[in-house]
Amino acid sequence: MNTNVILRENVDGLGTIGDVVSVKAGYARNYLLPQGLASVADSRNVKELEHQKRQLSRKLEKVTKDAEGVKARIEKVTCEFTQRAGEEGKLFGSVTSMDLEAKLQEAGIEIPRKKIQLGEPIKTLGEHIVPVKLDAGVVADLKVVVSAEEEV
Repeated sequence: MNTNVILRENVDGLGTIGDVVSVKAGYARNYLLPQGLASVADSRNVKELEHQKRQLSRKLEKVTKDAEGVKARIEKVTCEFTQRAGEEGKLFGSVTSMDLEAKLQEAGIEIPRKKIQLGEPIKTLGEHIVPVKLDAGVVADLKVVVSAEEEV
């Protein structure tokens, strides 16, 4: 059985702020409503939605503007790592999203590790571009440079 809900926040794979969507009753009851991500789409709430659409669009603009600002800061940063490497340019270790998160924190940018879209840990020397998924669908490209450690 499905329930109509009004989204109060962007929910990945479901919709954006202000959308009226039909979801399974259990999903609405157990996740969306308690988390404050949605409200039930009854007649009173639908009328209220019309009023809130203007406010929600302002909120979406602000979130998008903030995400664009963070994107600009991320794209200015180059994460440089020096690792031990073998003859063919393969690393003895790897560069993970945890390492990238730490480098971004050093640069003063707080990004949760889950937003760094690193499919596989980086195991080769060279320059890599790693996408960072921000709010409001904004994606920043993080430049990662891995160089070989000098042998003593």
